[in-house]
Amino acid sequence: MHMAKNEQKPDNGNEKPGNNYLKFSGMGFQMITTIGLFTYAGYKIDESAHHTTKWVTAVLSLAGVFVSLYLVIRSVKS
Repeated sequence: MHMAKNEQKPDNGNEKPGNNYLKFSGMGFQMITTIGLFTYAGYKIDESAHHTTKWVTAVLSLAGVFVSLYLVIRSVKS
């Protein structure tokens, strides 16, 4: 079977299975760190403001999820 010219992948020889493993595990640690920092910041804000309901923690942890997803998608595209 012959592939069309635009469907062929360039073979530059730089791709190794170990490199992909390191790249994607690094992304996981980046996500954990980003979400953790946002959650910790929200926790500290709620703690200093003496909130009974931890709304800032919830909002910032959700924002951390979106920011980390954005960073992962951006790095996968490039």
